[in-house]
Formats: sequence, structure tokens, C-alpha cells
Amino acid sequence: MKKTQELSSFFYSQYFAEGLRITLGTIIPVIVCAFLGEFLMGTFISLGALIVGLSDTPGAPRHRKWGMFYCTLVSIFAIVVTALANDYIFIMTLVIAGFSFLCSMLSVFNARAATVGMMGILIMLINIDAKFTFQEEMNYLGLFIIGAVWYMLISFSLMQVRPYRLAQQELSETIVHVGDYLRLKANFYDLNKDAEENYLKLIEKQISVNEHQENVRDILFQSKRSIKDTTKEGRYLTLIFNEMVDLFEQSMTTHYDYTEIRTKYAMSGILEEIKIIIDKMAHELDNFAYKMHANKRPIPLYDFEKEIDKLRILIEEYDAQQNVNSIPLKKIVINIRTITKHIQNIYKYVAFKADDITKEEIQQSNKFINRDILNWQNFKDNLSLQSSVFRHALRMAIVLSGTYFLFNIFNYSSFTTYWILLTILVILKPGFGLTKERNLQRLIGTIIGGIIGGIILITVPDVTIRFAILIFFFLIAYSLFRVNYIMAVIFMTPYVLIMLSFSGVNTLEMAKERVLDTFIGGSIAFLSSYVIFPNWESFQIKSNMRHLLVANYKYLAQAVLILADKKVSIIDYKLARKEVYIASANMGSTFQRLLTEPKWRQKHTKEVNRFVILNHIFSSYTATLLTQIYNTENKYYTKEHIKLLLKSLTYLQIAIEEISTADSSPVDFIKSLDKNFSELSNDDTLLITEQLQFLTKISGDLQKNVATLASKEI
Repeated sequence: MKKTQELSSFFYSQYFAEGLRITLGTIIPVIVCAFLGEFLMGTFISLGALIVGLSDTPGAPRHRKWGMFYCTLVSIFAIVVTALANDYIFIMTLVIAGFSFLCSMLSVFNARAATVGMMGILIMLINIDAKFTFQEEMNYLGLFIIGAVWYMLISFSLMQVRPYRLAQQELSETIVHVGDYLRLKANFYDLNKDAEENYLKLIEKQISVNEHQENVRDILFQSKRSIKDTTKEGRYLTLIFNEMVDLFEQSMTTHYDYTEIRTKYAMSGILEEIKIIIDKMAHELDNFAYKMHANKRPIPLYDFEKEIDKLRILIEEYDAQQNVNSIPLKKIVINIRTITKHIQNIYKYVAFKADDITKEEIQQSNKFINRDILNWQNFKDNLSLQSSVFRHALRMAIVLSGTYFLFNIFNYSSFTTYWILLTILVILKPGFGLTKERNLQRLIGTIIGGIIGGIILITVPDVTIRFAILIFFFLIAYSLFRVNYIMAVIFMTPYVLIMLSFSGVNTLEMAKERVLDTFIGGSIAFLSSYVIFPNWESFQIKSNMRHLLVANYKYLAQAVLILADKKVSIIDYKLARKEVYIASANMGSTFQRLLTEPKWRQKHTKEVNRFVILNHIFSSYTATLLTQIYNTENKYYTKEHIKLLLKSLTYLQIAIEEISTADSSPVDFIKSLDKNFSELSNDDTLLITEQLQFLTKISGDLQKNVATLASKEI
């Protein structure tokens, strides 16, 4: 994608729309009240809009509305309790500890609840150093509620006016990430690229694709309007999403023994042509995503039929010259053709009435979504030191309350201590790796932003120009908040300093204090993640490994059920596939965070790395096999094929049992397949044999890898 197109895509994206929505909700009250001579009143109204706006994360409209409503209630409670306890250090310390713990525990429900909890803690910390009477606090609470309601009116109105826009933006992001995934797949056909390094990049990209797919599912399928509405747009988006999920799976099936293919066909020139076509497919997806972002009619860039025919002829000429039959290359061409059909389909949905097309997966879409039910039993089950959420909640409570108590006892700051506490809140994450990463980003961003803010305050005396710069920085900061945190902090810091300059505070002195407070808060958060109920990623490795093995077992078991002539619906098949994607993404992200932890905690990383790569190869080969089974008559499957298939499942079963614990949920293992198979064969038979032999080898390697890890303390 061209740089200009990437830049314009950002301004069409959900991130910029979110930043613009928060900016409008926050800045307008300040401007209006400033004209009325009530600047302070405007800041309290804007604070209510900001807190609720930050809780308004992407999702189904119903979930967004309830999230904002609960955020308002939690914030009101936090302000009232803080106002009552603020004059008593000991009581306030206990309030901070208890409230921080409860709000942090909300993450056991879902990500939205976790955000609401964080906003509750944030508003409490902002108010702990306020020097107002209780009556004044209640007046400001009223202004806060006005701001919250004001933002909700803006958000609700946009949902009504453009109900599909967020789904459209999230789907566009998903398409871009799938295009990036295809580019990484193309690198396997580039002899100059390191295959193992490319595997790690591929797994990282798969995590991003899965995250965005889950977001789209939540936005589209949680909203009955998207599925049952008679308008073209709702059906159009759901059909494109369904097509992209299938395309992503097909891109996984273009997976072979790349080492062997590179060795065998290195001098043929065919691998370079394959890479060129796959890169063009990725570019085509970028083009479609950009047009969707911009609300423009997408027009295809390439004629893939001609490209594929050219590649097919090249392979046939190579076979004739070398007197061979390049079956793997021909299968790659077939898979590429299938992917291009998916691309053609998404373009066709633009031209035809999408509501004339029916798919079972869309009609049964409720089976693919996670219900956001506030299960209080889940809350109780997590009240244990075995729970990473519970450990994080305890750590947050101890660190915030302890820091508040000590810094107030010793009268640390001539300003306030809330910036230190705010830094701790933002930086302290459940895992050490995330805390370390966020710490560095916050510190670097604050220093750079502080320098920029200081320069602006010195060189720009005009208040109007400063305010215009403030609005610009605010908009960019909150547009980048979920995309690039360090850049968001760089823009956020000068915005805070400029805003404080309007209240008559010595802003240069405040800038120094902010940088120092950020360093202190970051150091406290970093050290506490080491010593206070540390939650190392290695604690999660075995659990995530088992979940991934079970998901892969159930995915491969679909092949056995199909060959046994048992009815496997497209829904069951795609649900099994979805579980593999989620488990793979969880395992991959856990391993990435493991690599950011101290060296003494990084045990057996080579073996874990090998496990992650082997599982990715295994799930890719399983997808290839299942696609083959769907497209090939069962009569070409032999007894040898079934033996190899059952052997692969047996290896997985052994691996699952080796890593299971007493608390592990049981798995229904397949023992045998009672069916007679013919001995007919064709080219497909030979290729299936090769694929199953490789699948068996990979599953055997997986079992050995798991046995090694199970015998050690990870």
C-alpha cells in the first residue's frame, strides 16, 4: 500500500474516528464554558466526557451502551467515596486498596469490564488530592455527570446515524492484516528469506488477524440488525467477513515442506513467480480495504486468471523439460486459484445484492460469538492466588495504596502525587513483559513530549494558537492510543502541559515534575511486578500448550469423522477451526511476552519456540488436508492414509495426556475407524500420502517436544 494511501486510510480508520469522537466530546464543553467565563466548569464537564469516552471501546452497540452506563455509575461511586475519605489518609489508603482490587478484578468478565474498572480507578486517583469541600465535590460531580451524558449522546447519535461504520472500519483493518499475512507466506518462496524467522513473523501476524476477526464477530454478530436487516450494507459486511475467514484458512493451506520445495525447485524460476502472484493478491486486498475504508467502490487491480494460467504453463513446461510431475507446485497453484476466487467474491458482493445470498455460517452466527455474561461464579473462582487476575488485582491494590500512604506521610510533592499513581495504574500490567514494555514507552514518550511541550510554551505566547495546538495534540494522542502507545504519550504530554498553562501553573516546573513523577511511578510499577505476587508468563505456558494441542486434535479429528461418513456440518468444522486460531494466538502472544521477561525466567525458550512453530505447521497441514478431503472423493483414501491419520491423532493424544493435570478438562479421543477403504489411486492419492506422512512426522516431533518440556520445570 502506498504511503499516501496508508495515511489517508488512517484518517478513515476507526482509530481516528474514535479520537475525533473523544475530542469533540471533551473539547466542546471547554470552549463553550470558556466563552462564558467558566473555564474550570468546562474542565470538569470535559473530564466526564473523557472518562466515559475512553470506556467506549469497539464492540456491539448494545455492549458499548451498557459499558458507558456502568462506567458512569462506577465513576460516580468513586468520586463520592473519594470525597468522603479524602481528608483522612488512613481511611483513603484503605479505600484505594479496596476499590483498586475490586475494579482490577472486573477483568475476569471481559475486556470491556476491565476498561470500566480502570476508568473507575483513574477518576478516583484524579480526585484524591483535590482540596475542595464536600459540597464543592458534589457540585463537580454534577458537572462530571453532565459531561458523561453529553458524550453518550454523541456516541449514541453516531451509532444511529452510521450503524455499520465501525464494523466497516474493523473489517477493513482485518483485510489489511490478512494481506500482510499473505505477504509473509510469499516470503517462503523467496530463497533469500530465512524460513524460521519468517515463521515467527507469521505467528505474530496470525495473532493480529485473530484479534481483529474476533472484534468483527463481536461488532457484527452480536448485533441482530447486521444479520437480519433487509438493508444491503449489513448483509454485505457479514458476507465479506465470512469470505475473508475462508480466505485466511485457504492461505494457511498453501503450506508445504518449504525446505524441500526450495531445494527441489530453486533453479526453476517458478518460486519467484509464485511469490509475485501472492504479493499481488496481498496488494489486491490492500486496495479493497482502502476503498472500503474510504466508502468508495472498489475496482479490481489484477486479472488473476491470466497470471495463474501463465504460472500453470510455466510448471507444465518445467515438467516436460525435466520429465517430472511437480504435484506440490500444481497443488499450490490450485490453492492460489481458490484464494483468488475468494477475492473475486468480495468484489462481486459490491455489485450484486448481498441479501440475495444465503450462507449457513451467517444464519448460525450466534454460535461463533462469545456471550458477555457477567458470570459471578467466574469472579468467585478467580479469588485464588492461582489466578493471574487475582494476583494482579492484589498487586495493584498494594502498590497504589502503599504509594499513596508513603508519599503523603512524607509530603513528597509541592504539586500532587496523583501523576505518580496514574503512571503506576497505566504501566502496571498482569504480566511482567507487558509492564516492562509499557514502562519504557511511557518514560520515553513523557520525556520527548515534555521537551516538545516546553518548546511550545516558550515560543508560542499567543493563547489562541496554543489552544489550537492543544486540540490538535489531543486529537492525535487519542487517535493513536490503541495503535501506537509511545506516540500517543508523546502527543499527550504537551497537551497536558498546555492545558495546565491556562490555569496559571508554572508549566516548566510542572514539566520537570511530570518527567520525574513518571520515572518514579514507572520504577515502582517495574519493581513491584518483580516482587509483589509476580505473574510470570511461564506460569501460563503449560496451560496454553494443552489448549492448543486439544484444539489441534479436535480440528484434525474432523477429517476422521468425514472419512467415516459421519455428518460434519460446516458450522462444526468452522467452530473447530476458530478454536485453533484462538489457541494459536494465545500461545503465540504468551511466548512473545515470555521473551521480554528476565533471562533467569526464560527457561527452555528454544523448546517452547519449537513447539509454537511445530503447532503452526501442524495446523496449516491440517487445514490443507481438510480442504483436500472436502474436494476429493473418499474412494481415493486408502487404509494407509487412515493408519497415518490415526497415528497422528495418537501422537497428539499422548502429548495432551503428558501435559495434563488433575484439573484438566477431559477430551474425547478417537480410538479407531471402522470402515473398509478401496485401493484405488491417482495423483491425489500420492499427494495425500505425502501430506499425511509429513503430518505424522510433525505430530511425532510435537509429542517428543512436549515430553521434553513436561519433564522439566518451565
